[in-house]
Amino acid sequence: MTEAAAEFFLRKTDNWLSRELNLPDNITAGIKSLKDELGIMRAVFKDIDNQREQHNQIREWIQQLRNVSYEIEDVLDIRAYQKYAHENTPWYHIGSRIGNHSIAALIDGIEANLENIKRRKDAYDIRFPSHRASTSTATDYDREGIAPLYTPEVEIVGVEEQRKELASWVLDLERAYKVMFVVGMGGSGKTALVKLVYDQLKTDFDCHIWLTASKSVNSQELLSIMLNKLRNETANSPQTLRDLVSVLNNYLRDKRYLVIIDDLWTGEVWDDVKYALPKDKCSRVIITTRRGDIASSCRENSVDVHKIKALPFEKARKLFERRSLFPSAPGARLWAEQILKRCEGLPLGVIEIGKALSNRDKSESELKKLHDSLQAELASGSGQLSSIRRALLLSYDDLPEHLKFCFLYMTMFPDHYSVKRRTLIRLWIAEGLVEKENGKEVEDIGEKYLEELMERNLIQASESDFDGRPQTCRLHSLMHKIALSKSADENFCTVWKDPKGDISKKTRRLSVQSTEFDMRIEMPCYPRTLFTSSFCLKTAPRIGSSLKLLKTLHLDGASVDTFPRGIEKLLLLKYLCLSNTRIKMVPVSIGRLQHLETLNLKQTFVTSVPDTLTSLTELRHLLICRYNYDHLQLLDEVNGFKVPSEISKLTHLQKLSFVRADSDDRVIQELRNLKELRKLAVIDLPSNSGPILCQVIQSLRNLHSLSMTSLKREETLKIQEINNPPQLLQRLYLKGHLEKMPSWISKLHDLVRIRLKQSRLRQDNNPITILGELPNLLELQLLDAYTGAQLDFEVGTFLKLKVLEFDQMKELTVIIIDEEALPCLEKLVISRCQRLRHIPVGIENVTQLKELHLSDLPPHFVDPLRRNGSMRQLVQHIQKIDSRNLHNGALEDLS
Repeated sequence: MTEAAAEFFLRKTDNWLSRELNLPDNITAGIKSLKDELGIMRAVFKDIDNQREQHNQIREWIQQLRNVSYEIEDVLDIRAYQKYAHENTPWYHIGSRIGNHSIAALIDGIEANLENIKRRKDAYDIRFPSHRASTSTATDYDREGIAPLYTPEVEIVGVEEQRKELASWVLDLERAYKVMFVVGMGGSGKTALVKLVYDQLKTDFDCHIWLTASKSVNSQELLSIMLNKLRNETANSPQTLRDLVSVLNNYLRDKRYLVIIDDLWTGEVWDDVKYALPKDKCSRVIITTRRGDIASSCRENSVDVHKIKALPFEKARKLFERRSLFPSAPGARLWAEQILKRCEGLPLGVIEIGKALSNRDKSESELKKLHDSLQAELASGSGQLSSIRRALLLSYDDLPEHLKFCFLYMTMFPDHYSVKRRTLIRLWIAEGLVEKENGKEVEDIGEKYLEELMERNLIQASESDFDGRPQTCRLHSLMHKIALSKSADENFCTVWKDPKGDISKKTRRLSVQSTEFDMRIEMPCYPRTLFTSSFCLKTAPRIGSSLKLLKTLHLDGASVDTFPRGIEKLLLLKYLCLSNTRIKMVPVSIGRLQHLETLNLKQTFVTSVPDTLTSLTELRHLLICRYNYDHLQLLDEVNGFKVPSEISKLTHLQKLSFVRADSDDRVIQELRNLKELRKLAVIDLPSNSGPILCQVIQSLRNLHSLSMTSLKREETLKIQEINNPPQLLQRLYLKGHLEKMPSWISKLHDLVRIRLKQSRLRQDNNPITILGELPNLLELQLLDAYTGAQLDFEVGTFLKLKVLEFDQMKELTVIIIDEEALPCLEKLVISRCQRLRHIPVGIENVTQLKELHLSDLPPHFVDPLRRNGSMRQLVQHIQKIDSRNLHNGALEDLS
C-alpha cells in the first residue's frame, strides 16, 4: 500500500514541475531531488508491501518515510497556493509566512530528515526479508481454502436453493461443454457450496478432480498437479507448459469429466488451463473466485456466472447457533442480533463470531462490549476475529496499486453509508486518484476503476439502475471496519466523531461524522479534504486558515444559509459540494476558484450565478437544480438556474443542468460551443426557441444525456428539426406537448432510456411505433404521453426492453402484449390509468417479468390480482406484486 502512496506523490510532483510555478533554480533543483527520493521510496515500498508480516522496526521506518512524503506534498501545495494567490488575487494580502527562502529551508529540512532516517536504518541494522524467505502471504492464501473442504455437510446452512441451482446446471445436457464461475467475496461460502455439489455428482462422470489454484500456484504447477492426480502418480514429471496441455488434452479426450478449480486469482492461469480441457462429452468445469473480472473477461457462450448470495438473517442465525447458543434474555438477544446483522449474511463472519462467543459470557453487558469493540477486534492481526481480517484482506492485497487508494476512499463514509456512483468518481478525480490516459476522459477511467473494484467484490452496489450500473455503492460492514484499520495505518483518512476530539497534525483527509464541526478552528494540519456525511451538520459559516489548502470540500446537507465566508481563499479547490443546503446566492468571488472542476448546488435555492463563474475554465460539472417533491405530477417539478451570458467560455463542461432557457435565445446559442458536453438539461423552453435548440443539439456530438422541458404545460416542444442527432445519446427526457413523435429519435441506436411526459400524442402518432425499433432500448416511460385507447406490443419490437412504465394515460383502456413479445421485460409499472380495464392481455407469456408495481388503480383492476382473484393465475410467475395508494402512502403486498 505504501507503494501506492509513493506512486501518487510521484505523479503529483511531476504535475507540479510541469507547470510554470516560477520557482527559483535552487528550489526547482530541491524538488527534483525530492522526486528522486520518492522514486527510491516507491521501490522500497513495493518490496515491503509484498511482506504481509512486517517487523516493528520496519513498520516504524516505513512510517517515517511516509511522513516525509507528506511533507513533500506540503511544500508543493504551499508553493502552488502562493503562486495562484499572487497571480489571481494581487489585491489580496495572504500574509504568508512562507516565502522562497522558507520553502528552500523546508526542502533542506526534508533532505536532512531523509538522511537521518537512512542513518537510523543502518544503525539499527533494519533488514527486509526476501520474497523467498517470506511465506506468510502464500500461507494465508492457502489457509483460507482449507476449512470449507472439511466442513461436514450438516454444518453448512442456507445454501439449499443455490445447491439445487448449481446441481441442475451440472446435470443439464443442453450444451456439450460448460464452465461456471462461482463468484463472491472472501468468506461467502463459494468453496463449501461447490464442494457439496462436487461430492453429490462426481460419480456421474468418467473422471473428476478437485484443484486448488491459490495465488501461489502458477499454470504449469497446476496442470502438473492435475495430470498426476488423474494418473494417480505421486512424482511430478518435469514437462513444459505446452507438453502438459497436450498430454492432458489427449488424456481427457473421449471422457466426460468434472473439474473444479478452487480459489482462482489470475486470469492467466485459466487462459492456460482451458486449452487442456476438450470441449465435448458434456463435461463440466466449475471455478470459484473472488475475481468477478476474470469471469467477465470470458465471453464464450459456454461460460456462465453464479454470484453467491448472502445468507438471509434467519439462516445466518441458524448458522450462528451451530457454533454458539443464541441468548434468550431480551437485552442480550438484542445485542446478539445487532452483532449478527453486522455480518450481513457473510458465513465466515457468522461462524467466527459464533466461535468467539461460544466460551464467553452472553450477558447483555458482554455482548454490548463485543459489539462496540468489533472495530478493534477486526483491526487486530492476532485477535479472535483475525481469520476474518486475513480472509478479507487477501482481496485488498491483490489489488493493483492504483486501486488501493480508491478503495480506501470508502473509509471517508460511515459504515452502511451508500455513496452515489457519480459522486464517488468525482471525488476520486478531485483527489488525483484517477490516472489520466491519452484519448480518454477521466470520468470514463473512474468508471472502470469502480467497475473493477466491484467485480473484485470489494465494493458492493446498494442500488442499481435499469442498465445494471450501480446508482449507489458501499462497503460490507465487516470490510468497512477492516478498511478503517488500513486507512489508519496509511494515515489516509481521519474520522472525526467527537466534537471535543483532537485532530492529528498528520491529517490529510478529514471525514466529519458528527452533527457539529467548526470550520473556523485552527488545526495543527492543512487537510486537503473535508467531507461531511452528517445531514443538518451545524457549522460556522466561515472557513479558517487551516483549510486554505483544501482540494475537496463536501458539505452536503450542512445547516448553512450562505456560502461559507473565506471560500474564495481556497485557491487549490477542485471539488465543491453544497447540495441540500439553504443557500440562495453564489458570491461573485467564486470566480477566484480557478481550479474548480465540480460545483454541486443540487437541492439549493440558487436560481442564478454571477458572470465571474465563466472564469472557472477547468469546470467540468455544473449542477444546479431544485426538485419540488411535493408536486411531482406538475411540469415545473424542477427549478433550474439562469446561466451567465458567456457560458461558452467553459469549454471543458461535461454536465450542465438545469439551464433555464426562458425567452433568451442568446443563452441557447451560447451552448453551441460546449463541445465536450455529455449531459444537458434545459427547462422553460419557449416554443419559438425549439428550432434554435435543435441546431445547437446537432453540434453537441458528445451528448450522452439530453433533457428538454417546455416553458408551460400547454406549450408545444418544437423539436422536430434535428436531422443529425448526436449518435452517442443514451438517455432522452422530453417534457411537454408534442404535435407528433420526432422522427430523428429512430436514429438513436444507442438509446437505452426514454421518458415522454405530458406529450399527449394522438392515436395517429402512437409513440411505440418508432420506439419499438430502437435496438438497445432498456427502459421506456410513458407519462401522460399518449391519448389513444389501446397500445399493442408486437413480436419483434422492444427486443431488449427491461423496464416499462405507464402513468396518467387517461384514455388508455387496454394494453395487448403479443405472444413472445417483450422477451426481456423484468419490471412493469402502471400508475393512475383510471380507464385501464385490467392487466395487459398476454402478460402470462412475459416469462421474464419479475416485478409488477401498481399505483392508484381502481378496485376493478386490482381485485382480480389478489390471491383468490379471477386473474391471479395470469401473474403467478411474477415474484413481486404490490399496489400503492399515492395519497396516503399505503403499500399492499400482492405477491
